[in-house]
Amino acid sequence: MTDKTHTAPGHRTPVSSELTPRLIRWEILCVLALSLGAAAVSATIAFLGVATAPESLSEQSTSLINNRADDRPWLDLSLQLHAVVFSLAPVALVVYLLHRSSEGAGTIGFDLRRPGFDLGSGAGLAALIGLGGLAVYVLSWRLGLTLTITPSTLEGNWWDVPVLVLQAAKNGILEEVIVVGYLLHRLAQLGWAPWKAVLACSVLRAFYHAYQGVGMFFGNLVMGVVFGWFYLRYGRVMPLIVAHTVIDVVAFVGSVYLLGRVDWLPF
Repeated sequence: MTDKTHTAPGHRTPVSSELTPRLIRWEILCVLALSLGAAAVSATIAFLGVATAPESLSEQSTSLINNRADDRPWLDLSLQLHAVVFSLAPVALVVYLLHRSSEGAGTIGFDLRRPGFDLGSGAGLAALIGLGGLAVYVLSWRLGLTLTITPSTLEGNWWDVPVLVLQAAKNGILEEVIVVGYLLHRLAQLGWAPWKAVLACSVLRAFYHAYQGVGMFFGNLVMGVVFGWFYLRYGRVMPLIVAHTVIDVVAFVGSVYLLGRVDWLPF
């Protein structure tokens, strides 16, 4: 039973009278501790490690998707699928919490009600952010502000491309549902000003990418602001999931075919 309402971007949704500000704060802390908040802490520690190493950032490297069992492809595949499935557990938790508070996934636009809009706007965002992100990466790498990033070290298995696509979709769903839809929604319920909430979410996004270097920290900060603005404008995370997934598919799958073949790409 509900007795008051809260206006989220593009929606007017019921909020349980039992969902107090104190409970919302604890809920946010728990969700982030189980997901991207923990990733932000880990990435920050990793950045401190590379920043204090004797080599420059561009002389060091990191990879985003790695083999999990060398020379044992079926075991590797099993571990890759396990990682994808269980990485999405926090998303399931967020959907459950939204339903518990009499709202539901549709409150943040995590549904299939507008496929045309979601696909079209998502593709446009992917082009904008993807090209801009590539430019930031190349420039910041040449300036010595970013590590050499190898999107994927998978090579030679029949399942490489499907796994890379699944990894890309996982990243899009996990990040956009939690850091944009859920977090902006809950911060609005706490009375945060929209610009303040978007900035906080963008800083969080930047920090869990900090292990990639200074350039990508600020590149992801800008991406967070753009995605946050879009969500406030339209109240849907599905276009952001589409955009993020497309960007990562191009990066992950593209690296398999471009690695060592394009001289100006630093990976």
